[in-house]
Amino acid sequence: MTGDPTVIVLNGGSSSGKSSLARSLQELLPDPWLAFSVDTLVDAMPSSCITFTPDGEVHLGPRFGELEEAWMAGVASMVRSGARVIIDDVFLSGPASQERWRVPLTGLDVLWVGVRCDPEVSARREGERGDRPIGMARSQATMVHEGVVYDMEVDTSFMSADDCAQLIAKWMNRQTGETPHEPH
Repeated sequence: MTGDPTVIVLNGGSSSGKSSLARSLQELLPDPWLAFSVDTLVDAMPSSCITFTPDGEVHLGPRFGELEEAWMAGVASMVRSGARVIIDDVFLSGPASQERWRVPLTGLDVLWVGVRCDPEVSARREGERGDRPIGMARSQATMVHEGVVYDMEVDTSFMSADDCAQLIAKWMNRQTGETPHEPH
């Protein structure tokens, strides 16, 4: 990141707390930020594009890539049109997933944030949620970070989303000299 970020990319495994963190950032940051989750993309796709095994493994269909690319280009277009955007994603392909975002986000100020969570904690959260295949959180907890380069990382294992958002805001403020707003 070189200046005032217009995009924050949160990467972490399933049930790591990315969506809660995105909501906390929306409340804390001084400008309005839109939040988009890869879950929204997945929910919008036909079942031929993405399936999940009972143990949480993800299988991508042959047309997933072109739809994902179009979605990413659309999100980047919104930023170029003046919106600030928080992206909540799961880099199943590690650095290749990050590169798929780098291409449409070229020329934009992006803050890359690793959202870590202990595998046991994310597995517990997964069980409490009841809307994910059991095993997905544990399998993704560390592998989504392998080879990915971040500007900063937070750990949601024992810190609240609000506390992690405060850390991100403080990091951004050191870079830009701004003062964060108090949560609403």
